[in-house]
Amino acid sequence: MNENSNDLEFMKAALDEARAAGNRGEVPIGAVVVLDAVIISRAGNRTIGDCDPTAHAEVIALRDAAHKIGNHRLLGTTLYVTIEPCAMCAGATIQARVARLVYGADDAKAGAVRSCFSILEHEKLNHRVDVTSGVLAEQSVELLRAFFEVRR
Repeated sequence: MNENSNDLEFMKAALDEARAAGNRGEVPIGAVVVLDAVIISRAGNRTIGDCDPTAHAEVIALRDAAHKIGNHRLLGTTLYVTIEPCAMCAGATIQARVARLVYGADDAKAGAVRSCFSILEHEKLNHRVDVTSGVLAEQSVELLRAFFEVRR
């Protein structure tokens, strides 16, 4: 883990978004997009509320960030997310040209950064994303564990 001094602060913001998502009955995953050490967008999962299978926290945060800066390329940004992104979200990270991804916990069932797939490292891609994992992983896992414990 090569986290910088702001990683904990921004991951805490992503955890706040995850908690808010969980309080709405969504799977508690949160994301924030940071540019020049400032949060430019934030989101929690909204798949149920929006009745949209693509409404993952990462996708919503990336869309909002692109609208705010007026460019579909999010050059120089860092995406913070509480759990390892799935294949869709990893692909969106590449398409947005995010410079850095920081995530909390690995996702053994759907993680597409390192756990199940290594999408960001595919040699044919023309964009590379710097990845830092494990930032506040325990808190991310605990949110998910508590959420699903209530539903079982």
